[in-house]
Amino acid sequence: MTGTMQQALVLSGGGVTGIAWGVGLLAGLARAGLDLGHADLTVGTSAGSVVGSQIAGGVSPETLLAAQLAPSQERAASFDPAEMARMFQSLVQEVGPDPRALRRRIGALALTASAVPERERVDIIASRLVNRTWPEARLLIVAVDVDSGEERVFDRASGVPLVEAVAASCAVPGVWPPVTIGEHRYMDGGVRSTTNADLAAGCGRVLILSLMGLNASPTLGHEAEALRQAGAAVQVVGPDDASLEAIGPNVLDPARRAVAARAGLAQGERLAPALRAFWEAGEVGETPLR
Repeated sequence: MTGTMQQALVLSGGGVTGIAWGVGLLAGLARAGLDLGHADLTVGTSAGSVVGSQIAGGVSPETLLAAQLAPSQERAASFDPAEMARMFQSLVQEVGPDPRALRRRIGALALTASAVPERERVDIIASRLVNRTWPEARLLIVAVDVDSGEERVFDRASGVPLVEAVAASCAVPGVWPPVTIGEHRYMDGGVRSTTNADLAAGCGRVLILSLMGLNASPTLGHEAEALRQAGAAVQVVGPDDASLEAIGPNVLDPARRAVAARAGLAQGERLAPALRAFWEAGEVGETPLR
């Protein structure tokens, strides 16, 4: 094993339904006796920052699950994954291979989002959080500066309120407005990487939950392999077919929260034996697991 922090939980982006699926999965694991809330390090990006901040903060998966199963008053945001993919591909062709230049270009587009006022959006994020203070356990939340294209990794020592850090990480460019923190504005950490699993470097055991699906991140495989090459045991988990159907095509649709959470719950209970063997002893079976 490498480093002093042995166990890391990495939670990717995945939208509203990804949050629901992830919460369901964690609740299913907990019901089967596997509590992932005691990781030495939790890395959360976008949707993963919502789930990770709560799990690391000691909120029980059952409490989080109950919230996902409750009726929602939120409206679905307009989100077309295929259109967004085409837009990003067009930007790649326009800007070239420089990732920071690409992120700056995306940042310029993010500044045009006007679906809701920034403060209202931050309040919506706050309403989703049972725990609104930084946990004692180590938690990293990733966002991207819209002007410089540089990532910003928030933690307890950053001096930034947890709600603002989570809201920044969840500010999907072109959908939700960037979040102002100090003199900078930040957008979704998924613009850098949907998982940002490289931040778990130095841990001996890394569990990556890809909330949107295993094929949704072009960097996931590279990040997982780099961790393995550095000596870590790595297990990747993504939604199974039933969960993907429940999550649906619009990951920003709150109406699908309950069905996605229930699908995650069933999957978590099914995967619990394999994931317990990994979490407790570093045994890696089929990779990735679904």
